Amino acid sequence: MKPGEKASCQQLLAVYKEKKPNCFGEKLQFVGVGQRDVYNITAPFVDGTELVIAGRVEERDSEDSQVIFFVERDGKWSPKEDAPAFRLQDPFVTRIGGELIFGGVQIFPHPEKEGQLNWRTLFYRGSDLNSLHYFAAGPGGMKDLRLVELADGKIGVFTRPQGKVGGRGTIGFIKINSLAELTVENIEQARLLMNQFLPEEWGGVNEVHLLKNGLLGVLGHIACFSAGEYRHYYPMVFPFDPELEIAGPMEIIACRDDFPAGPAKNEKLADVLFSGGLCRNDDGTATLYVGVSDAEAHRITIPDPFLKYESFVCSYK
Repeated sequence: MKPGEKASCQQLLAVYKEKKPNCFGEKLQFVGVGQRDVYNITAPFVDGTELVIAGRVEERDSEDSQVIFFVERDGKWSPKEDAPAFRLQDPFVTRIGGELIFGGVQIFPHPEKEGQLNWRTLFYRGSDLNSLHYFAAGPGGMKDLRLVELADGKIGVFTRPQGKVGGRGTIGFIKINSLAELTVENIEQARLLMNQFLPEEWGGVNEVHLLKNGLLGVLGHIACFSAGEYRHYYPMVFPFDPELEIAGPMEIIACRDDFPAGPAKNEKLADVLFSGGLCRNDDGTATLYVGVSDAEAHRITIPDPFLKYESFVCSYK
């Protein structure tokens, strides 16, 4: 889409399907968790000498979730011995100042609405998984908070307010000088990005890559309802200039048809792909890791969507 235009899920999906690559995903196999589902995984990251995936683990008929860390053995992912587990949803990881930063969504009773739940994002830091300790929490009602270390050493914070500020879910951005400044007050000061989502749609950031030219390659999701409150989630990307604080146009990079058929947590979540993370490869491709239908975890190798962002200076004014 052109700079300055808001595009709907269906418009972006139509553009994607016109030019989508001939790629097909695969389901990841998880063992050691009984009959529970594993979904909304991170991309693999290094802990010590091992590649690790964090995944949301829960019963099909529940949202009482654990985040468990998995390592690959003979083509299957099993829980990493002696690694911690967290009572959280939708894990994410990054590195800042050489430290591992881990987070997820905590569910808790709503402080004002009896019988309802609220949520917030919790953050942990450490040199490795076994040294992770809590250090910050986001505002109540906010998911999809993500951090990235910028080229100048500052920290970019992507937010996703909802409600009176943010509607169904809009992306914000603020820069802070250190992790000590990751406070609710600062998060709530984030400036909303313009021209991203229609009022009836929503989205958020899932992972951020610092590119070689100092721009950010943002991996996120865009989502909408169809009749009957069926949900549709699509992985998307966009470039972001952290100096000008300007985002470029979004584009969808995968859809449910790109992956094997499988179960859903319920029928209204069948068309949900939740971006977990993306590993850039040396051959011009990238491997995208996604949660599928709130029931499974898949991956797919696609053309690296961030390569083109590294060839220009952002000019989306």
